[in-house]
Amino acid sequence: MIKKYIIFPFLALGLLTGCLEEEVGPFLSLGNAPSITSPSGGTSLVLTEDSEGSIVSSFDWTAADFGFAAGIEYKLELDKAGNNFADPISLGITNKLSITDMTVGQLNSILLLNGIADNVATPMELRVVATVSDKVDALTSAASAVTITAYKALIIYPKLQVPGAHQGWDPANETTVIFSRESDGTFEGFLYFPDPNNEFKFTDGPSWDVNYGDTGGDGTLEAGGDNIQAPNAGFHRLRVNINNLTYTSEVANWGLIGSATPTGWDSDTDLVVDPATGVASITIDLVEGEIKFRANDDWVINLGDFDANGSLEYDGDNIQITEAGNYTIELLVNVADYTYKVTKN
Repeated sequence: MIKKYIIFPFLALGLLTGCLEEEVGPFLSLGNAPSITSPSGGTSLVLTEDSEGSIVSSFDWTAADFGFAAGIEYKLELDKAGNNFADPISLGITNKLSITDMTVGQLNSILLLNGIADNVATPMELRVVATVSDKVDALTSAASAVTITAYKALIIYPKLQVPGAHQGWDPANETTVIFSRESDGTFEGFLYFPDPNNEFKFTDGPSWDVNYGDTGGDGTLEAGGDNIQAPNAGFHRLRVNINNLTYTSEVANWGLIGSATPTGWDSDTDLVVDPATGVASITIDLVEGEIKFRANDDWVINLGDFDANGSLEYDGDNIQITEAGNYTIELLVNVADYTYKVTKN
């Protein structure tokens, strides 16, 4: 990313600062905001793995006019339609009037990392934000509507290994790791501990060179600290914030609930865990209706599917069962992206 810095002559800078500190008058009469020219409003972008190395499209816009000569920085942003850019996704920052080198694969990764569902045509909006200084209000383009369909792809998330008694104290075991889905130093995952009082630690990498434990059992981590103990057997949701060296560990034993199950919404039917794979499953007779997954016979931790695309989200939508029959339901939460399988036998 190249940022352009403009150094004004000393006198001009003093005059400009003086004007800004008092009141923006005719000298800083803000003019035109940028306007997106490509892609045009209503464009539909369908991303495919076969074309991941190709350039998506040229993102182009007109120049902003701040009423005075300045180096302008443009940020191209994307968000879900109707979200009013409350949580915008940055597609790039430039001092030019276009971004012309973004590939299909790059855009797809940005979308998936920001929680946009794959294989779903998602209505979104583009905008360009132009800035020259933190003392001058930004000029923002009108939003341009686009629809984007991302494809499912393997995302390499940062991870922490979790060696312990449950897997032979092997930090190189890639099946017992937790992930940072936001790449922000916070990690989460569900691991199965077959025995009570299971001891474990966290390692940064597949060795003991950088490892963390909890000396004093107070929920804070120390480099080379004592083993952490999980008193109860079963699935545990592990959450680690490596930025402030804190963690939580809580039991999360899974069940299936819903109008399609024999007990309806009144109670769960427990899933059975395969210790070798960490997959929780059940074979059960279902009727037409809905199902969800929840932990500990409670709704505090529950998973559903917002986009009916096989990916699970906290407090997601109910999963539809459209035909009565005998099914095998599998829950996979020991992976980076929680998912499930529904197989009619």
